[in-house]
Amino acid sequence: MRIWKYARRLIAIFLLVVAASALTALDRHSVKADWRTASWESTGIAPDPAAVSEAIIQVYAARAYNWRGYFGVHTWIAVKPTDALEFTVYEVMGWRAYRGGNAIAISNRTPDRKWFGAAPEILADVRGDGVDAMIKDVETVVKAYPYSHNYTVWPGPNSNTFTAHVARAVPDLRLDLQLTAVGKNYILGGGVFVRAPSGSGYQVSLFGLLGLMVAK
Repeated sequence: MRIWKYARRLIAIFLLVVAASALTALDRHSVKADWRTASWESTGIAPDPAAVSEAIIQVYAARAYNWRGYFGVHTWIAVKPTDALEFTVYEVMGWRAYRGGNAIAISNRTPDRKWFGAAPEILADVRGDGVDAMIKDVETVVKAYPYSHNYTVWPGPNSNTFTAHVARAVPDLRLDLQLTAVGKNYILGGGVFVRAPSGSGYQVSLFGLLGLMVAK
């Protein structure tokens, strides 16, 4: 009976890996005509950098594009140093890696605009004293992200792996990624024990397939 119990677990893990491979293949080849006409307009929830001088870091999440939106979200990080007149947005995009490029996109786009028509929500908003130093930490972590040329829808690494990686390295963000942030538990470097994204606890993970987190 014990052997059968372990066998079932191995079969379950195997099926999860197969499903992950299938989802990645589907993501690479999926084509949907309306992506060209999807709305990218601002939702008006970000502060106007011309009107707010203090340093700001915000983390956003919006439902992922196409079929992935039924299961997960896409996350990104926006920063604005003191007196800066625009935000800098950091995010990971799968199509860039699929084409052999750097998956990390750095731009000055409007941080609160829709993601392929899906309105974002703010997951973290940090402002004021000490945030300029945090922004420099974010910039350093982004440059050192070890999976800048890799992307897998599930279990990762993906956009949420990237955001969680930054959050672990900059715990003052106090970021709590939701369950739909698929890929947040993918442990970088193949490890199994790291700090939780929020910085308030720790987690054990088997490459994002199975895991346990203890955090505040």
